[in-house]
Amino acid sequence: MSRTPADPELTHKLSRRNMLGVAAGTAATALLGATATPAAAQAPAAAPAGRGHGRGRPVLPPGRLGIQLYSLRDQVSTLGFAPVFAELERYGYDEIEFAGYTQGSAGDITLAQLKALASDHGLHPIGSHVGYYSDTPGDYTFADNLTQVLDDAEALGLKHIGTASGPWRYGDTVDGWKRCAEEFNTYGAEAKKRGMKFYQHNHAEEFSFATDQPDVRLYDVLLAETDPELVYLELDIYWAFAAQFRFSQRVDGTPDPLDPLSYVLKAPHRYPLFHVKDGEHDETQTDGYRMCDVGDGDIDYRTFMSEVTRRTPQGRRYHHWQTEHDNPVDSLEFARKSSEHLHKLREKDC
Repeated sequence: MSRTPADPELTHKLSRRNMLGVAAGTAATALLGATATPAAAQAPAAAPAGRGHGRGRPVLPPGRLGIQLYSLRDQVSTLGFAPVFAELERYGYDEIEFAGYTQGSAGDITLAQLKALASDHGLHPIGSHVGYYSDTPGDYTFADNLTQVLDDAEALGLKHIGTASGPWRYGDTVDGWKRCAEEFNTYGAEAKKRGMKFYQHNHAEEFSFATDQPDVRLYDVLLAETDPELVYLELDIYWAFAAQFRFSQRVDGTPDPLDPLSYVLKAPHRYPLFHVKDGEHDETQTDGYRMCDVGDGDIDYRTFMSEVTRRTPQGRRYHHWQTEHDNPVDSLEFARKSSEHLHKLREKDC
């Protein structure tokens, strides 16, 4: 079997930046340097019984727990920001991440009022999701309204401003993703001028393979083609494990397993933000999981967070953890339970 990757230019960039930590057994996997473990064997195990008790330092660094407000959109729309922020303060949250600044029918509120309200409850606005592009000219996206997007982020005092849109603007080919990466570099450069970091938030599909080069994972193109000092990543851990289930082999059946944690450990400075959502492993589901409240599922957050904070430079002071659930049964109860669970997690005794 040839061990020469199909795209020499991409291979050079991946090797030079050492951004990758996935896949094994083929030309691309030789580059990425992971072990060829069957996908089923890589499914995350449930955290050990008694998790959250015993000695050891807390897994969750102080001052680093946030929540994506999209999870609470029903409560914000019904109650407004003030009561919701008061609950988050009571639950022990330190940060908030926005997905829009009104959250449905919350009513008119200025960015200055929103920033002050968060501060009143000890919540630091850490980031925000904004659309990448739109087919409607003039929409509030990075592509159409970059200056306004950055102005608003600056008004809120955000340290990070990003998008949950995947780099699909020009299709699912290597060249298409290179074009998107070039635009992301532009957004990152403009954000950096204002002291902010531009980031992209993944779903599962970013880890699929290019249609024109089926041995190349699209997420690897994004990492290789974006400047690591301009474009950062917010790893949605749940969707990354769903991708592990869905995309650990190529269309032709060739094994190409991936390990979400290895991505982070290979390039920790590129991942300032994480989405912490949980899932019960269920192979009858398309994604291999059923989403649930943090602590009720099978993703081993004690191990994941411990490895990130212990094995990366300045890990405890650099990374931020945002809880999320796309459609919680009771959003405030989800927020409470998730905070309680993460605050109880402690590293295993040495």
